[in-house]
Amino acid sequence: MRYIIIGAGAIGATIGGRLAESGHEVVLVARGPHAQALRADGLRLTTADGERVHRLPVAGDPAGLGELRPDDVLVLTVKTQDAIAALDAWGDAEVAGGGTAAQRLPVLCAQNGVESERLALRRFARVYGVCVWLPATFLEPGVVSALCAPLTGILHVGLAAGGADARARRIAADLEESGFGAPVVEDVMRWKHAKLLGNLGNAIQATTGPDPDPAKAALLLRAIREAKTAFEAAGIGYASEAEQTAARDGKVEQPAGVRGGSSWQSLARGTGSIEADYLNGEITLLGRLHGVKTPVNDTLRHAANIFAREGLPPGAMSIEDLTALADEAVARG
Repeated sequence: MRYIIIGAGAIGATIGGRLAESGHEVVLVARGPHAQALRADGLRLTTADGERVHRLPVAGDPAGLGELRPDDVLVLTVKTQDAIAALDAWGDAEVAGGGTAAQRLPVLCAQNGVESERLALRRFARVYGVCVWLPATFLEPGVVSALCAPLTGILHVGLAAGGADARARRIAADLEESGFGAPVVEDVMRWKHAKLLGNLGNAIQATTGPDPDPAKAALLLRAIREAKTAFEAAGIGYASEAEQTAARDGKVEQPAGVRGGSSWQSLARGTGSIEADYLNGEITLLGRLHGVKTPVNDTLRHAANIFAREGLPPGAMSIEDLTALADEAVARG
């Protein structure tokens, strides 16, 4: 199989680089200065066992790669706000022997949130969810670090619509020989909904900075409580904390001093967009559909979007000010 990594940022480049290290064929999809750096100098990937440079094929779009192969696996690692454009572009690409990628090829949604699987299922016949536990950093073109050990990350894999199949098991085997844990599960979206609860803090980290603070933890707990109430009203299950701990403990230890997560990095790179609409905004959506008030999550979504649109630096707001905005939203009802 050839893995086409659509969005070779922190997560995509780490997955692609590690797959390439273990002998798998990989193409990185990137644009702008990042693509230029990858072509000129290769991918400089640092993991717990050192830094390596991977010189891999780089494409900006399907046209730059040519006709796709029947054994291609598309790995979608763009942020969810960019998923529709990527799915449409790659879904229409022709595959050797006839048909399009959307008709014939598998697509793996290796992203935060739970919306990309739904977007992909509208377009692709073979959609897999991937629950990503993979702390990684991409702040400089061509340079990515993922320092967890002994595993680089854990990637639960399963069919987005439920269940698992031989292809999921084969992909998981490739990931496991590449330094990842890759449990094949029948209920991957249950794991992704559990991951979403933790990702509700991305907006807090992005707007107030990555340093730990009891007030930040308290605000995140309020957001999680709203989310759990919305999940219950919607009839959505999620993996328990005990299940997640059992899956992770002793396998993905992160060294001290690692900076912020994906949303913080989006602001630090000045991308102009952020994934809050598909993290906190997912909870807001569920709340509105099922009669649950979610003022804390809507406040976090709104604040993160303002930071992205106005180009504010990450961490420019105090946690006291952000908490006050949430309190005002709660008071308004």
